[in-house]
Amino acid sequence: MTTRIDKRFAALREKGRAALVTFTTAGDPDYETSLALLKALPGAGADIIEMGMPFSDPMADGPAIQASSQRALKAGQTMKKTLEMVREFREGDPDTPLVLMGYYNPIYIYPVEDFIRDCIEAGVDGLIVVDVPPEQDDELCIPALKAGLNFIRLATPTTDAKRLPAVLENTSGFVYYVSIAGITGTAAPDTGEVHDAVARIKKQTRLPVAVGFGVKTPEQARAIAAGADGVVVGSALVNALKASLDENDRAGPQTVSSVTDLVRGLADGLATRETAAVK
Repeated sequence: MTTRIDKRFAALREKGRAALVTFTTAGDPDYETSLALLKALPGAGADIIEMGMPFSDPMADGPAIQASSQRALKAGQTMKKTLEMVREFREGDPDTPLVLMGYYNPIYIYPVEDFIRDCIEAGVDGLIVVDVPPEQDDELCIPALKAGLNFIRLATPTTDAKRLPAVLENTSGFVYYVSIAGITGTAAPDTGEVHDAVARIKKQTRLPVAVGFGVKTPEQARAIAAGADGVVVGSALVNALKASLDENDRAGPQTVSSVTDLVRGLADGLATRETAAVK
């Protein structure tokens, strides 16, 4: 079955352009603002949307995304509200791929079978669940794949040749390459090392490879895109949103545009990736 993610990467490949994958946290800083931002992202240039499922212990995330989860939870965001947000987004956008990213605990509690059913009904295209290893694929990955969801796995700088086949075995949609070791948003990636790692992964799979963690500027995005199929930007967007909030973390009139302006700049950078030199 060809998914929205497959179609989007195929269309971008024909254009010779990498995908811009954006990450924001569902419900940050509140449901209405988060939904307005979600609806605005495709028009600003997001090719694929990752939306974080708020969780109280996001161990792989840096301070910015941890804080965004806390703001969302404080504002009353739940998994059911996150799926409702997807449902409302889908009413006006039948084409943009949307991936939910997060941790297994809220899915397990939901529980799994109901979560997968509701994801399909809402219009979710894929899942990134960072704390479910390949050894536990029967828990979530296999049921999700059978239902028609892409299951996107992370590869990291420490994923060696022995481990990579297990990571790739049941991955679909794309491979998410984590460009730096550690938590999100804390360092800048080394472009040359990233390109080498992507090339190594692509020898083992025909799936697109998108690179994330540490990408903040159009220049960085363009340089990474010269050797990858997609660029994921998360912490920079979450930081832009945070900077627009008042002292009580309430949204202001510039909250949505503070994020979409940055997305627009990143998208413009990727539109000229064929001219970028590999650093």
